[in-house]
Amino acid sequence: MGDKDRFDILILGGGLSGGLIALALARLQPQLSVGIVEAASTIGGNHIWSFFDSDVAPEDRWLVDPLIGHRWAEYDVAFPGFSRRFAAGYNSIESERLDEVVRGAMGDGIIRGNVIEVRTDGITLADGRTISAGAVIDARGVGDLSMLVCGWQKFLGRLLTIDGGHGLTGPVVMDATVDQAEGYRFVYLLPFDTNRVFIEDTYYSDSPTLDVETLGARIDDYAAARGWRVAATERQETGVLPVAMGGDFECYWDSTGVGVAKSGVRAALFHPLTSYSLPDAVSFAVNLARGERFDGPTLATATHTYARTHWRSGRYYRLLTTMLFKAADPPQRYRVLQRFYGLRPALIGRFYSGHSTILDKMRILAGRPPVPIGRAMKALLIGRKL
Repeated sequence: MGDKDRFDILILGGGLSGGLIALALARLQPQLSVGIVEAASTIGGNHIWSFFDSDVAPEDRWLVDPLIGHRWAEYDVAFPGFSRRFAAGYNSIESERLDEVVRGAMGDGIIRGNVIEVRTDGITLADGRTISAGAVIDARGVGDLSMLVCGWQKFLGRLLTIDGGHGLTGPVVMDATVDQAEGYRFVYLLPFDTNRVFIEDTYYSDSPTLDVETLGARIDDYAAARGWRVAATERQETGVLPVAMGGDFECYWDSTGVGVAKSGVRAALFHPLTSYSLPDAVSFAVNLARGERFDGPTLATATHTYARTHWRSGRYYRLLTTMLFKAADPPQRYRVLQRFYGLRPALIGRFYSGHSTILDKMRILAGRPPVPIGRAMKALLIGRKL
């Protein structure tokens, strides 16, 4: 596959963002020749992405619906102070399905190789091949994170088969009743069927260091505490995601080159507090594919404008991230989320999708903060300077 040497649009990186852009263009601009360059053997890598129904606009669901492998009508959260069930749709996508659907849509447009040079009109691969393009979209993951002020969300997840079944009826998006080691910690549970459950141990941490052995042991301990007998481990994935408090967007954008379009986390298109990227990846892909001009300069300008607007609109969420990391002691950070999950479901849904209203923002900050007031005020002042 991928023996063509010219495309109208060349996407660098076959992750979630790159894959969604390819699918959106295939549907809305079928006259364009589109290629994806990916170093790995599969599109999407080894990942599970999940989202709430409210994360994706109804008119954009056509893009993700074919990818969904698991759907639930409700989800739970649990904190030391209370547990709560939400009657809201939740969905999961496995990378294997993304790979299957993108390959079906792209045909010979998938090129495997390592990019060593990016130009406005094409690329050079490590094996010497050159591929020209009318436009290049760089979707190869993070840029220079030293340009941003970050905390970290890091995790280890395993898909386990439980002998005799796990007994879950739906996802547990946050189980924060676990020991709050290192920072805000919670366990995330996705029951794929009666015996298979995906368990992810997640931390909001000041450090990006991921101790796989320790997290693996904690997953084992969590399963044992629930009385689950693990019969098999089907998959394992890890991640260290930036949680943004501030930084210089323009320097971050320029850190991966000037003059080419960008998408995904490379364009800082992620929720500053949750690290969620799927809602932004969907809306970005559909917005791009509904355009009228697809030359390189137009896409470079359009994607920069889109990403800059997104960064500016995320200032409130970056402020909350600053409060979480700067005002709360690590073992007490769960109190911030515990308070948040006591609010109205519609507000919570808009928060995750990044579309909080002014009244939502006021309500989230109203009342006595779940952290020391003096430190909360100091964090607010810090946040305004980042």
